[in-house]
This record gives sequence, C-alpha cells and structure tokens, in this order.
Amino acid sequence: MSAGITMKIQHIQGEILLAAADSDLVNREIREGKLHLKIAPEFYGETKVSDETFLSSMGLCTIANLVGKHVVDLAIRNSYVDRENIIYIDRVPHAQFAKLIE
Repeated sequence: MSAGITMKIQHIQGEILLAAADSDLVNREIREGKLHLKIAPEFYGETKVSDETFLSSMGLCTIANLVGKHVVDLAIRNSYVDRENIIYIDRVPHAQFAKLIE
C-alpha cells in the first residue's frame, strides 16, 4: 500500500456508498472559508485497503465521497472523476462521484 487508503462501504436507501480518504486524514477536520469537512472514522471507516481494493470498490459503488490527494488522484487516473470537478478545502482535494444508471 502506498500512501494508505481508509474506506468504508455502506448500503443506504438502495445505494452503495463508498467513503474513502487518505489514511493520514482520518480524524482530522479541514476548513476553508465556509467549507468544513470532518473526516470521521464513523463515516470514512477504519479499514485500510490497497489501491487495487479501492479501485475495485469504486467499480461497485453507486455513490462515492473521496478526500485526499492519493485517493482523488487514483479516481482521476482511472476515469471515475474529472479533474475539473475537484474542490479543495485547505489545499486538500475532495470529490464526489455518482453513477448514473439509465
């Protein structure tokens, strides 16, 4: 495992929600202006996984909440997220993903 990814998968209202963060961000809060993000283990989990497990989970989920340079870069490089849809909170990249099913 390179930078370390912490993630959690939940089934909520018919959706498969993946929350993933760079492991070093878990238990931190980031703020910038009106934006505030608490990277809590209750939401992002405590399970550390490999890049491969994270990417496999991205293929299965219908919604993802991603925070951290490593996690977001992996999502971009594997065409799950477009670079122009990333927001930064205190220089930390954050992205959300939703799979549209027709």
